[in-house]
Amino acid sequence: MISIIQRLFDACFSALLSPVLRNGVGRRGLAALAVAMLWSSGAQGQRTTDLRLNEFMAINETNYEDDFGEHSSWIEIFNSSYGTLNIGGCYLSDDINDLKKYPIPKGDVLTSIKPRQHVIFWADNKPTHGTFHLNFKIDDTRFLALTSSDGRTIIDSITYPEQAANVSYGRSEDGTGAWGFCERTTPSTNNTLVKLEAASDRFKTYDPSGIAMTITAMSVVFLALISLFLIFKYVGKTALWIIALRGRRIIPQESPAQVTVSGEKQQPSPGAVFAAIAYALRQYELEVSELESNILTINKVAKAYSPWNSKIYTLRETPVKKG
Repeated sequence: MISIIQRLFDACFSALLSPVLRNGVGRRGLAALAVAMLWSSGAQGQRTTDLRLNEFMAINETNYEDDFGEHSSWIEIFNSSYGTLNIGGCYLSDDINDLKKYPIPKGDVLTSIKPRQHVIFWADNKPTHGTFHLNFKIDDTRFLALTSSDGRTIIDSITYPEQAANVSYGRSEDGTGAWGFCERTTPSTNNTLVKLEAASDRFKTYDPSGIAMTITAMSVVFLALISLFLIFKYVGKTALWIIALRGRRIIPQESPAQVTVSGEKQQPSPGAVFAAIAYALRQYELEVSELESNILTINKVAKAYSPWNSKIYTLRETPVKKG
């Protein structure tokens, strides 16, 4: 880490620092200075001084409910920095003479406020309900203060006019801007609504007649067709050019009948070899079958013969007994 910072500052300040100052401070001195600057800027960006009182409702009769289902006064605090801040250890008060009225407990993970986010405290005088329930109410006071952990430095404060029921009082923008009565209640969210307009609606505003949309759509279609034409036309040529570089046989465009053979010895493709072998085997099979069909084969068949099988030895007359 130190070596990287040394190189960075050597490159940045070589043109700014005089040779005498560079020699006097040295490389390690520049590195230490860089670490100190980075640490101080990071620490400055992470301090609780970036917390702001952002919005509150002193008289809450039928508006926002807490986690117990009760309508109580509430105070919204905003983290205006771009780093997570822990509000634990700070103080909230409605009395300028007692800035330590409610010490925010430490050790609660919910007291860590993420960058550009909000946290709500309930001024209901019920601290037993949890970390975010204060020990005082603000419905009859005119002052609010957020004090740092030393109990003396006021981070942010406001003296406000008499409040109306169910109407919040807040800044025009989160963390900045003038205070005033809000048109709508925005606890735990931005005081100013960000209006998101669809792209189609914006295009309709700029092109109410639809002429630009038609031209754009037709241009996209024709450009797609032209692109496909060029792709199909030149893909084949490119493939033939690549084959020519590899020394294979190609057919040039200028003479379709002419066959160009590279200087290297052409080797038959495996497909042609297999086709020739298959054709030769088929011809041989046909010739053998024709020869066999023209041959008449006579084989001598041995016949078993016995005198007893001859008819001349059979009895033709009935035997007569003599004498």
